[in-house]
Amino acid sequence: MTVHFIGAGPGAADLITLRGRDLIASCPVCLYAGSLVPDEILSHCPEGARIVNTAPLDLDAIVTECKAAAEAGHDVARIHSGDLSVWSAMGEQIRRLRAEGIDVSVTPGVPSFAAAAAALESELTLPGLTQSVVLTRTPGRASSMPDGETLANFAATGATLAIHLSIGNLDNVANELTPYYGAECPVAVVYRASWPDQEIIRTTLATLPKDVPDHVTRTALILVGPALAAQGFEESALYSTDYDRRYRPQSAESPWSSWRHGDD
Repeated sequence: MTVHFIGAGPGAADLITLRGRDLIASCPVCLYAGSLVPDEILSHCPEGARIVNTAPLDLDAIVTECKAAAEAGHDVARIHSGDLSVWSAMGEQIRRLRAEGIDVSVTPGVPSFAAAAAALESELTLPGLTQSVVLTRTPGRASSMPDGETLANFAATGATLAIHLSIGNLDNVANELTPYYGAECPVAVVYRASWPDQEIIRTTLATLPKDVPDHVTRTALILVGPALAAQGFEESALYSTDYDRRYRPQSAESPWSSWRHGDD
């Protein structure tokens, strides 16, 4: 018996991986985060499956459901939104399950920042401008932030920031980032990325707090950085005609030339 932790993606039912879909279809028990996972994902559950919305459950109750399934010899599909590697509370669940001697597996999902960037049709790392993306958040009721993990510290790098779980903290976001990026730095707020009611708000740090509509209170990602609106960035060398690479060596003297022709 195994509890399969499955990232269901950012919202669109067809942005789940094939592995995730097939695991759900194979499990007679499904525990899903009902506040964030769309009902369409549950259509992959087998007929007669026990389907439990974990939104109203605490950690003890979730583990109890998994233990009951284990005693019955049933695999469990434990479905979370987005990808499980960040802010999923998977770590504490796995720790409890391993203590009970229950096997687990993890299947990744499309993360919300990737879905938001796709909605914007934007690359978050542009040559000569920024080559890093920082996934972070501001302090909230569920989790505090370590002392060194501040918006100011991350902003000092000039990276593109993907700020999660912070839509209720817009004034603080703007105030902390403006000294580093400038008031006119582009910002994009993507509400419910990939869902049918997806909404994109393009603004700047100067006008961020007043430009976000009142109905955008959760399930929204804040992206900040010059890459969001840049046009004059450099082209990468990757596809340059004179770029010497493994699959396109430029001369017989290239270190890749002998590799290409199968020589030792």
